[in-house]
Amino acid sequence: MIDQSASRTARAAPRLRRSRFPVPPAAARALVLAAVFVCAACGLVYELELVALGSYLVGDSVTQASIVLSVMVFAMGVGSLLAKRLSCAPAIGFAAVEIALALVGGLSVMALYASFAWFGQSRPAMAVFAFVIGVLIGAEIPLLMTLIQRIRRQDAGGAVADLFAADYVGALVGGLAFPFLLLPCYGQLTGALVTGAVNAVAGGAIVLWLFRGDITPRARARLLAADVVVLAVLAGAAWAAGPFERAARQAVYGGDVRLAEQTGVQEVVLTAAPLQLFLDGRLRVRGRDEYRYHEALVHPAMTGRHRRVLILGGGDGLALREVLRHRGVGSVTLVDPDARLVALARDDPALARLNRHAYRDPRVRVAAADVFDWLRRERPPRPPGGYDVVLADLPDPGISSSAKLYSQEFYGLVRRALAPGGRLAVHAGAPGADRRGFWTVDASVRAAGLRTADYWIGTGRGDEDWGFVLAAPLRAPALRLAADAPRPRSLSPAALASAARRAARAPLRDLPPSTLMHPRSG
Repeated sequence: MIDQSASRTARAAPRLRRSRFPVPPAAARALVLAAVFVCAACGLVYELELVALGSYLVGDSVTQASIVLSVMVFAMGVGSLLAKRLSCAPAIGFAAVEIALALVGGLSVMALYASFAWFGQSRPAMAVFAFVIGVLIGAEIPLLMTLIQRIRRQDAGGAVADLFAADYVGALVGGLAFPFLLLPCYGQLTGALVTGAVNAVAGGAIVLWLFRGDITPRARARLLAADVVVLAVLAGAAWAAGPFERAARQAVYGGDVRLAEQTGVQEVVLTAAPLQLFLDGRLRVRGRDEYRYHEALVHPAMTGRHRRVLILGGGDGLALREVLRHRGVGSVTLVDPDARLVALARDDPALARLNRHAYRDPRVRVAAADVFDWLRRERPPRPPGGYDVVLADLPDPGISSSAKLYSQEFYGLVRRALAPGGRLAVHAGAPGADRRGFWTVDASVRAAGLRTADYWIGTGRGDEDWGFVLAAPLRAPALRLAADAPRPRSLSPAALASAARRAARAPLRDLPPSTLMHPRSG
């Protein structure tokens, strides 16, 4: 399609009025290619912003990336076709496209976050923004092709090659700038606004200065006014970003947001009334009833030998608190990728009080590392002989970014780290909402050579359940509480037996396991 547009441009070039430029033709051509470079970098940043924000707000990063990329690529084709209507005035058309792209792309993150915070929906808005941005990006190359032919006519193939080279290099720079510069320095919201400002300046400058001879004074004044208005809107949005984020967080999280921090791994939000911990927008800890979950995860696995314990995830220290309640624990190793979350759990007064200052215990060793990679490096397992208990306190299996932590390969690494009589406890999601997902986790554990016992614990919030898998290498472990174990507040032998019966009433057998090459959440 672009080649055909280029061919039409080349055939039409002799009929175009040759423009006079403020710089020699070679320099003018270099400036147009520089504009291609900048616009391509900005376009890819918009694309990555949509993918990242969609994954964060909705979850399932594979699905969100597929939606954004497919919609945007389709829209780019539509934009290329629509650009034919602007070919009679390519300089004005290109400036208008860039001004609109700067406005829509720059405000996209703020609009999507507002949609999620106040309306609870972001996927439809994400698809709309992906389509509009894709249309505008798709219109760029045909218009730039026409503009570059005004400077020096050349064969269509050579012009397309030059434009695509600048476009691809710009995309490379934009793709690298997003994770290594924009996100760390500005965050998603302000990063999109900065990108929009760069886009508006680059698109406006190339037309209003280099191609000013192609447009009337009245059109120049209008384009300049539109560019200034867009820059003012983006600057105003940047000024209001702080209050907007606080209001949106209040709408999303409720309560009093007293800490919101983007660590190197995730966004961490703590609310004060009531005490809640959110990781990447998902509720992980609710202070008034978190003990139900952590007691169910920890205490059945601690029945038996438990001198050496390994906790995978659980940086909030709450599973660690329950482990340390048991007599006979000699050492606990906790592996969590987010060192900042561990520091908050250790130093934040409310969170440290909730976990009973578990990180002060001298028996605790913390490793800040990717859980999967850490297990791979542990050869042979430390301490010698393996761990008596391994607790997987990890993000929900339905989140695609955590898929490898619920794979057959992952449980194979865990089995290697277990002592011969050791036990593994896994939180396997909410079976009431995703029964197939729960039994897929069970199938993945069994595929790694472990024997399983399943139980569903009521959350205390209606009909919801937490699903757990208890596993051991040699035979299925008995679901019981040790006679000398600390008394849980919510878990009793009768409740545990009822939880096992609840799981046994709804089995899904013969499901394939989730693997690294074929991840399955259900």
